[in-house]
Amino acid sequence: MTVTDRFLKYVTFDTQSSETTGTTPSTPGQLVFAEALVKELKEIGLEDITLDDKSYLMATLPANTAKAIPTIGFIAHLDTSPDMSGKDVQPRIVTYKGGDIVLCAEENIVLSPLMFPELNDYKEQDIIVTNGKTLLGADDKGGVAAIISAMKYLKDHPEIEHGKIRIGFTPDEEIGAGADHFDVEKFGCEWAYTIDGGQIGELEYENFNAAGAKVLFKGLNVHPGYAKDKMLNASLLAVEFASWLPAAQRPEHTDGYDGFFHLTAMGGTVEEASLSYIIRDHVRTAFEQKKELLQELVKRMNEMHPGSTTLELRDQYYNMREVVEPKKYIIDLAFDAMTAAGVTPLVKPIRGGTDGARLSFMGLPCPNLFAGGLNFHGRYEFLPVKSLEKSMETIIKIAELLAQKS
Repeated sequence: MTVTDRFLKYVTFDTQSSETTGTTPSTPGQLVFAEALVKELKEIGLEDITLDDKSYLMATLPANTAKAIPTIGFIAHLDTSPDMSGKDVQPRIVTYKGGDIVLCAEENIVLSPLMFPELNDYKEQDIIVTNGKTLLGADDKGGVAAIISAMKYLKDHPEIEHGKIRIGFTPDEEIGAGADHFDVEKFGCEWAYTIDGGQIGELEYENFNAAGAKVLFKGLNVHPGYAKDKMLNASLLAVEFASWLPAAQRPEHTDGYDGFFHLTAMGGTVEEASLSYIIRDHVRTAFEQKKELLQELVKRMNEMHPGSTTLELRDQYYNMREVVEPKKYIIDLAFDAMTAAGVTPLVKPIRGGTDGARLSFMGLPCPNLFAGGLNFHGRYEFLPVKSLEKSMETIIKIAELLAQKS
């Protein structure tokens, strides 16, 4: 079975996670998928296979040499994004010749280089696309397929020396909970790599510092005909508050290392209203300043309307760079492995987060490597076959080069 065959098989499992259930895993399909992977890992011949009731799956490829080689790991997540349905995914492989790809003729859903110019980088390649009605699931079933295919290859090619390798698959990464119950001690690695990046060559060891904020407003509702000097409209307070945040620091105006305030939800009546934000910045001092600004604006609103506004603020994860960078050999190994696999490394910051960010602060340094997909979380997601194959090759080369360097 090729890595592409594995991927096409894996996307038939509906593993869309949910922020509303309050369970781990958040949806039963993730455990169903994990149970199917257990059978496959047994067939391949991996050892120490464990799957707990929260859908954390771990397994071992034993070392095939007596050399002292660090134990390393590769990690991917089982779930797909709640942003779009992952049920009844119908992928197809297209040899891309340029121009538009019609995903669904009846609904006029078209994958076009006019909207997605990155398509032009994959001319004359086979790419896997959706039927325009679901996401594809390359995030992160591409990573799962690459890891398992690499383990199968190493198992079948004992002439490639390697140390002990651990693999791990987590639930609920897409809702920020993938590391919640990950047992770092049980995993037993000196470091690991998440295979959860996008385009071919991505090598990431910087991510956002992240926080979530909810601003709550209390108003005073009276009959509008007799409201003069009495009514306080909570919804209007929310609108005014939102206008105070710098427009230039919205996601649609930022890129690279720029941080942002992202309004993710709002709602309200005259009596009560709320704004929900996520706060992101690569630089810790700028991240703290963003949180301080929110607190200052809440204070300002309460000075204007005493007792009207409260803030719920919590940190979510931090930039893994401060943990990973002191161990730069981890990055160098991945860089060299990509080069050996014929891939040009693209070292850049993640404008988001991965399980690896939290795992790094839990004692498992964990940079992020490409799985090959693009346009994640929507109907226009696609996966170049060559990119997926190179992801698998990179994993193999990491194991091989580490043995040679040890």
